[in-house]
Amino acid sequence: MATTETTTSERGLIALPESAARVLIAIGAIATIASTFMSWTYTSDFPGDLTYYGSPAGLQVLDIVAGVLTLLFALTLWNVRGLGWLNPAGATQPVVLAAASAFAVSWFSAIAIAVDLKGLVALEPGAYLAAVGSLVALLGTLALPKPGDTFKDYVTKPDLIPPAAKLAAWVERLVVTAATAVALIVFNYGIGVDPDASETFLGYLLLVVFGAWALLTAGLFDRFAQLNARHKGFATTMAFLAAAVFPFLANNEHNSNLGVNILVVATVALGLNIVVGLTGLLDLGYVAFLGVGAYAAALVSGSEFSRFAGVQFPFWAAMLTGMAASLVFGVLIGAPTLRLRGDYLAIVTLGFGEIFRIAVNNMDGTSGPNLTNGPNGISMIPDLDIFGFNFGAEHDIFGFPLGRFANYFLLMLLITGLVVVVFNRAADSRIGRSWIAIREDETAATAMGINGFRVKLIAFALGASLAGLAGTVSAHVGYSVNPAPYQFAGSVPPNSAFLLAAVVLGGMGTVNGPILGATLLYLLPEKLSFLKEYELLAFGIALVILMRFRPEGIIANRRNQLEFHESDDSDKTVHIPEQGLPDSTVGVTKAGA
Repeated sequence: MATTETTTSERGLIALPESAARVLIAIGAIATIASTFMSWTYTSDFPGDLTYYGSPAGLQVLDIVAGVLTLLFALTLWNVRGLGWLNPAGATQPVVLAAASAFAVSWFSAIAIAVDLKGLVALEPGAYLAAVGSLVALLGTLALPKPGDTFKDYVTKPDLIPPAAKLAAWVERLVVTAATAVALIVFNYGIGVDPDASETFLGYLLLVVFGAWALLTAGLFDRFAQLNARHKGFATTMAFLAAAVFPFLANNEHNSNLGVNILVVATVALGLNIVVGLTGLLDLGYVAFLGVGAYAAALVSGSEFSRFAGVQFPFWAAMLTGMAASLVFGVLIGAPTLRLRGDYLAIVTLGFGEIFRIAVNNMDGTSGPNLTNGPNGISMIPDLDIFGFNFGAEHDIFGFPLGRFANYFLLMLLITGLVVVVFNRAADSRIGRSWIAIREDETAATAMGINGFRVKLIAFALGASLAGLAGTVSAHVGYSVNPAPYQFAGSVPPNSAFLLAAVVLGGMGTVNGPILGATLLYLLPEKLSFLKEYELLAFGIALVILMRFRPEGIIANRRNQLEFHESDDSDKTVHIPEQGLPDSTVGVTKAGA
């Protein structure tokens, strides 16, 4: 039998036998779950109405999930049959993080109730039991012996994670389907939280952050990525089916509006990802291409405020017009500037973004030519009508009423799917390899025969045209276009800083990264509106923390992940659990892994 570790384990932070620590974790998790079926406060004034026995609601539902997650990870320490998949490496970090999620939700809830209702007297027995139970579970995890190395080794070197058991293809597809359904439920719950119930959304954030962190350190995200890679077409289809189901589940125009705006921003971020993530060009004025596409579509939309009021193109023609206009501007701006590199290119693109905003602001017939109606913009843009389907009217599909924003959400989903296909095809093509070569070392790539200027210009033009495509839909969704949003930075998206943050936060060079980044950056300000003037401060702090601990982004490109972590503890010996690993892998050092 293989040795379980090559270095001696350190004792936990609390001096307790390991068996006692496991019992404490299980008892604390069960107490946390039980507390949610009790009353947490005496009044219904607190969001979610936590006054009932036997009927969990609001923050109590979140605490159930955190308690169950803690209990399941605790049971993996006893090697309970059937739970080995949850913690394949047998690491203690996922158990600690799961317990931390229950502790964070429970204690945040108790503190929020006491603050909102003016004192501890507002707390009922259930809140006290949740606080004590989650604390007991967390203390139990701190008594667990720590391995000689942190689980960061497994995250940065997934080949050290024990291989998963071979499953039938249909079972793997079933796992992908189940994971997609869970992701849809989590997203739908978060977007459905009432903006006035900020306490519930903050509890949701705490659970998602610690829970996802626990699953990440357990290696489940990496295993799911491997399943996606083996069934790429099926996984992509399931993701878009889940997105298509969203407006039927939400059944709420406000949430559908959030969804369509997220897709618009995500599509633009994917175009920027070609320029920044694949080619390595820092573009600080990219939002201008979104504006070019939106204004081009608005001018030919048939709006009475358009300079060409009598002209109304069908949507496919308006879409091509917006793309073509952005493509032309991308080439015109890129041709004289893309010979620059680094900060110089960033300054030029920043200048282009500001020139666009100032130009459309002055094309009102007084300060300049009469084209864009100046600061008033082009309003009263009519809704789309494609093959007799009026996107502005409510439609009944399979018994579900779909309103205006739900209609545009489904249209934008199709366009996002088209952009994803273009991104994947471009990234895997010969030109895509050239982009990556330019990003890694332009001098070396040029020496190997790559025409750097031509390759960068293609990336710039393609990214611009994809932004213009999204702009054609955004013009119709918002009924109007005006110069205000098309700036470098601002509290309201989209703007260039917001788009760049979505790419960097989500993960440069990936498909899912910018989509996730755009979702988070658009959804969080909407739900955390109570921060008001401190919103940008909180956003900045969150970005700093993320870049400190995960500089490669939430969904990391494998190459970037290795580059960021290649020097982390390179001379340490890796602790490799016994589960499922052959003897030859035990005692591998990181330097030779």
